[in-house]
Amino acid sequence: MPRVGLDAGAVVDAAGALADAEGLEALSLARVAAELGVRPPSLYAHVDGLGDVRRRLAIRGARELAAAMQAAVAGWAGRDALRAAADVYRRYALEHPGYYSALQHPPAVGDAEWEESAASVVGVVVAVLRGYDLDGDAAVHAARILRASLHGFVSLETAGGFAIPLDLDESFARLVDVVDAGLAAQRR
Repeated sequence: MPRVGLDAGAVVDAAGALADAEGLEALSLARVAAELGVRPPSLYAHVDGLGDVRRRLAIRGARELAAAMQAAVAGWAGRDALRAAADVYRRYALEHPGYYSALQHPPAVGDAEWEESAASVVGVVVAVLRGYDLDGDAAVHAARILRASLHGFVSLETAGGFAIPLDLDESFARLVDVVDAGLAAQRR
């Protein structure tokens, strides 16, 4: 019989807290079960194994990131929208490294729930890019450039890859300025 109060959401909450604190690599059903005070087999009443937990982390992460980015860019366009979206992206990656890592390992193609949540993030990015008059293939290329730039920075930052004692916020602001200039140069 399932433990009262334990459901898939509670399993994902515990897994997300563990992944954020110790890294996605530290995530195991045994660790999640221990956090919840149950035996690992009890989790199978709520999730379909570790792969399903990681899938749920990715979906929740995408939804959270999309909602935060949407709120940040509302009412802004062009450079201001880009800066707002970039700042949220970075903050999310720093505050939720486990969820962020799960986002980088998406579930299988054809997973409708994942595709919908990922599309919500892409939708915000595409809306930001419209401020640069970019759409179609140009918007896809621009979205890839933006993601690669932001992901590269936050990946290095979270891994301690910036050892020179210089303000990281200033470096990030300059990165966004460079991306802004590049996007502006791509206008139709």
